[in-house]
Amino acid sequence: MVSKAKSHDTERVEPIHDADNEIGQLANQQEHELSPLQAILKRPKSFAWGLFAISTCLLVSFENQAAGMVLSVPEFRKDFGHEFAGDYVLDADWQSAFYGGPVASSVIGTFCAGYLADRFGRKPLLITALLVSFAAITLEFLATYSAMFFGGKFLNGFAIGTILSVSVTYIGEVTPLALRGILTCLTALMMTLGPLTSAIIIDNTGDFDTRWAYRAVFCAQYGFAGISALFVGFMPESPLWLLSVGQEDKAAKSLTRLGYDGLDLDIHLAQMKKMLREAKEEVANATYIDCFRRSNLRRTIISIMPLSIQALSGVFFIASYGTYYIQLAGYSTGTSFKLQIAQHGLAMAGNICSWFLIDRIGRRPLMLWGTVSVTLILLVAAGLATAGSPAAIKGSVGLIVAYNFVYNISIGASAYTLLCEVATSQLRIKTISIGVALQNVIYCIWAFVIPYVFNPDQANLQGKTGFIFGALGVICVVYLWFYQPETANRSYEELDELFRKGISVRDFGKYQTEAEGRDKVGEKQT
Repeated sequence: MVSKAKSHDTERVEPIHDADNEIGQLANQQEHELSPLQAILKRPKSFAWGLFAISTCLLVSFENQAAGMVLSVPEFRKDFGHEFAGDYVLDADWQSAFYGGPVASSVIGTFCAGYLADRFGRKPLLITALLVSFAAITLEFLATYSAMFFGGKFLNGFAIGTILSVSVTYIGEVTPLALRGILTCLTALMMTLGPLTSAIIIDNTGDFDTRWAYRAVFCAQYGFAGISALFVGFMPESPLWLLSVGQEDKAAKSLTRLGYDGLDLDIHLAQMKKMLREAKEEVANATYIDCFRRSNLRRTIISIMPLSIQALSGVFFIASYGTYYIQLAGYSTGTSFKLQIAQHGLAMAGNICSWFLIDRIGRRPLMLWGTVSVTLILLVAAGLATAGSPAAIKGSVGLIVAYNFVYNISIGASAYTLLCEVATSQLRIKTISIGVALQNVIYCIWAFVIPYVFNPDQANLQGKTGFIFGALGVICVVYLWFYQPETANRSYEELDELFRKGISVRDFGKYQTEAEGRDKVGEKQT
């Protein structure tokens, strides 16, 4: 009798699954038919909440760069450092701690986010992270000695690691295919807008002879956290997460708040069911270990490597030590701050250009040739620094400034797109957490190593530090050439099929999937 009951259950379920599959295929076809502008007009609410998720990354970028920027403020070095050769420098130990501590805690934050976001949801975790950030910012702002300042930075690391992992995951789960590339590029824009704002503040306050020379920067973080906190309570929970935990009614309500209704809602709900069912067939009760099993191993590597390439390509060195190097090269504090603003302005311009290239040119060319370009810039800049003449030093500084544009039009933008779209739906938050954590581990290494390599009271390599990152860039280029596939204009269903079948890097972009074949048949029948 039990077997008969099971048989009847199967008979009832299979037609439902078949219907979901057919409707899901229709949704896939509709996604391919929309241009970015059409997607915005058709899904304005999804676009708006995607923008909100991106805006939370402003806090991440501001906090990440604040420690590096205040290092260039003489009053900060005076209050937290010691006198050396007529000037004030920060102890290499504390300098490493200020950089490395929050990076290390953000690694823990990202790994915790992978578990907590799957258990409690994206929205509750984001709210908690913002509250923790408020407390941490208060410690940074009130700090009068190194240990207290370090405590604030370390605590904030937990928050920003969580915020970045959750926000990138949320973007991938609520935005249409046509907007996925642009919105993930906008994540990179937030990573430049925060430092630009910080640079403008320091340009206006950096010459003060009081603690407000650097405290103004930390005070400004309240604004970013406050704006996010103001709207996060109204944010719809990810419908994909709600569906994954069996809350179909709430998933439908969330889709309604994201702008879906009527037949569109049913179609999108069926598409998500199909995607989750296929993912669960390969990975049930997902854990971090599953990210490294079967076809998921390849997906995990391809997803997380672009962020690691960011960390290996010199961006930490340029962002954290660029202004300090400009000062050591002989430029005044005021001039160095203005050049810093120029760097971040070029970074924003590069990112805006990437919006028009990410889908047209593709992810692979942007990553590959962008890495080639920044590698050459670093090697040439380091060579000019070695020459040591005034003209060569100016050339080195000019290349460091130009680096920001090239990096953000290529690696800086496309890495977040790949991180978001390559992972399977069942493992997306965990894969993103691994990617962010690995990047932060590499940043943590640089945070502890670079002060001893770069500083004038240590190895004093200064601009010649670029040789280290140039050499690593060559290795990254080799990886990208042989291992990075093209994923532009592929739906999640198509990407699942391509990785499941093990399609090679060379065939990845031109391979016709079963989903595409069905779409073409459907078009002919229509």
